[in-house]
Amino acid sequence: MIPEKVNAVLERHGLSALEYEPGSTPTAEMAAARVGVAVGQIAKSILLKGKDGAFRMVILPGDRKLSSAAIKRVTGVKHSMANAEQTEEVTGFRPGGVCPFGVNVEIIIDESLQSYEKIFPAAGTSSSAVPMTFAQLVEITGASVSKLTE
Repeated sequence: MIPEKVNAVLERHGLSALEYEPGSTPTAEMAAARVGVAVGQIAKSILLKGKDGAFRMVILPGDRKLSSAAIKRVTGVKHSMANAEQTEEVTGFRPGGVCPFGVNVEIIIDESLQSYEKIFPAAGTSSSAVPMTFAQLVEITGASVSKLTE
């Protein structure tokens, strides 16, 4: 079931989530297979903790890895991946269903996601995806766009 805070954001923007059987989309590869799209179209959301103590979310294509050097260049500090407990506490979402809707952290989107006509971030569960454009994702999240992958 899609969390209410996510549904509220999606409804305000005329979007709706695709929902599948529980636990069917926790990884980019599984989500892509279930949705029927390329792995790169899955917009994976990852929570990071900076050495400055701040949490930040990055959104990357499902087939790319975050560059540590790039995130340091963009933010000015080193980061590590938040653990499962921190992720749930900060975002309200469990790993496998983390999404960028209704969170109160800085969000940075990798510019390479804009090469896809449609992208699919999770909707707060490990069995969901939201079809949308790159422009919609940037607008809804208020994110900045940078090169985060090598």
